[in-house]
Amino acid sequence: MNDKIKIGIIGGAGYTGGELIRLLANHPKADLRFVHSKSNAGKPLHAVHEDLINEQDLKFTDNISPLGDGGADILFLCTAHGDSKKFLEANDIPGKVKIISLSQDFRLSKNAKFKNRNFVYGLPEIFREQIKNANNIANPGCFASAIELGLLPLAKENELKDVYTTGITGSTGAGQSLSTTSHFSWRQNNIQAYKSLTHQHLDEINETIQHFQTDFLNSPSGGGGGIHFIPWRGDFARGIFVTSQLKSSRSLDDIYKLYQHFYQGHPFIKISKAPIFMKQSVNTNNCFIHIEKQEDDLVIHSTLDNLLKGASGQAVQNMNLMFGLDETMGLKLKANYF
Repeated sequence: MNDKIKIGIIGGAGYTGGELIRLLANHPKADLRFVHSKSNAGKPLHAVHEDLINEQDLKFTDNISPLGDGGADILFLCTAHGDSKKFLEANDIPGKVKIISLSQDFRLSKNAKFKNRNFVYGLPEIFREQIKNANNIANPGCFASAIELGLLPLAKENELKDVYTTGITGSTGAGQSLSTTSHFSWRQNNIQAYKSLTHQHLDEINETIQHFQTDFLNSPSGGGGGIHFIPWRGDFARGIFVTSQLKSSRSLDDIYKLYQHFYQGHPFIKISKAPIFMKQSVNTNNCFIHIEKQEDDLVIHSTLDNLLKGASGQAVQNMNLMFGLDETMGLKLKANYF
C-alpha cells in the first residue's frame, strides 16, 4: 500500500518551485506526481532546474487532469502574487485536494475564504493546531516570517508599540524574472532601500501581531504603535536579516526567558545569546533570534532563508503538519556555513 503523499506543483519553474522540488526529492513521504508550467510544458525539469540532472525523470506539464482521478493529495501553488487566485478561478480543483498557496493572495483574513475553501495562515509557531486540521494554507511571506517570529513573544505580553524595523534580503526574493535591480551588475557591491514604510508584507505582519495584541496600531494607552519598516536589497542571492528596535522596561534576562518559553517545542526557532549572522540560516528551515538591550532600548535580530523558512521550507513544514507527520520531516538541513 502506498502511504506516500501524492503531490502536484503549480508554477514549478521559479525559485520557490525549484526549492520545493529539491526538498520533496529527499522527503521520505513525498510522491511528486506532476509539475505544472505553461511556458515550459514538455521540457524535463532539469532543463530549468539544472541541479536536478539525473535526479528527476519528470517533465513539466500544462495539464492538470491527473487531479480528477486521485493524482494528487495536495497542490502547492508556487505562482506569482495574484496568480494563485486566478488559477483557482480558472480550474475546478476537487475539494479533497489540499492546497498550500505560497503567494500573498489568501494571507489576510478578508481574503481567507475563496469559493468553498478557507485558508489558514501558515505560521506553525502560533497556528500549529489550526494547520493540523486545515485543508488550505496561505504560506506567510519571507520578510513577514522573519519580523513576526522576532516580535510575537512580546506581542503576546501586549508590549509592542512603535517598532522600527530594517531588513535586508537577497536577490532571489524578487523572483526569477529579470529587472533592473536583479541583474548581477546592479546587485554586486550595492545595496538599496526600497518600498520604505509601504512593503506589501506589512498588512499580514500587523494582522498576525493583532492575533495576540488586539490593540496594536490602535493602542488606547497612547503611542499608537505600528511597524515602521525599511527593507533593503542586498548584494547576495538568498537570506534575510532583520533588526527591530523598540522600548522595553524588562531586563534582558527576563526577555530571553520569555522567548525561550514562547518557542519551547518549536524545532526551527533557535534562540541565541551569541550574535547571529545570516549564513547560519541559509539552506535551512531555521530562524535564528538574538536579543540585545541598552537601558530601555531593546533590539531583536532575526535571520532566515527567504526561500526555505520564508517560502518552500515552511510550506513543507505545513504539509507535514496537515498530514500528521513529524513537522521536521525532510527539513533537517545543514546551513551553507562556509
